[in-house]
Amino acid sequence: MAFKPFAFLSAIFLGACSVVGIRTVEEPRFELIAQIGAVEIRQYAPKLVAQTTIDADEMTARNEGFRRLAGFIFGGNTTGTSIEMTAPVAQSQGGNSSQIAMTAPVSQSKQAGGWVIRFSMPSSWTKASLPVPNDPKIEIVEQPTERWAVLRFSGSTAPEAIAPQHQALLTALATSSWQPVGDVVDWFYDPPWTLPPLRRNEAAVMVAPR
Repeated sequence: MAFKPFAFLSAIFLGACSVVGIRTVEEPRFELIAQIGAVEIRQYAPKLVAQTTIDADEMTARNEGFRRLAGFIFGGNTTGTSIEMTAPVAQSQGGNSSQIAMTAPVSQSKQAGGWVIRFSMPSSWTKASLPVPNDPKIEIVEQPTERWAVLRFSGSTAPEAIAPQHQALLTALATSSWQPVGDVVDWFYDPPWTLPPLRRNEAAVMVAPR
């Protein structure tokens, strides 16, 4: 694939933006339906996700899962979609005849078989039109409308920094009209090189009315 000067300049610009927390990627659509202090109750529209499960410690699973899913959106699929990098991997990419652009956030949750890492697919794709991953460890899943309680925070994404945010989220819900359904998950909107105070991280848990 020929190298394009415009793509190179775009990569520099978008990479620089990501350092200071400026995001240029699509995010899943939601409606804010309630607020409990700093916690938002959001209703998300149905969406398509690519996900993979890694049986490893939290940080190793996040890194390995990210690489596996990035391989899929960079052309590791049955149609051989050619993806032209227009930004660092954690932000976005463009293609020739078709594109699979990365959206935010990257989701991580713990399940019985290990850690599940998810990328949301852009809203322009459907399960029928999205290329099939070459890697059998990657699943394409349609998620229905869901309600989530979400607490936003910045700073480190290390497990010891995230744990207090999980507790703060659950504490806020304990005396509210919403109850958790399942475990708390982590959503990350920025690549590792974003300055920690400018990162957007979120602790989230599915909820239902009490």
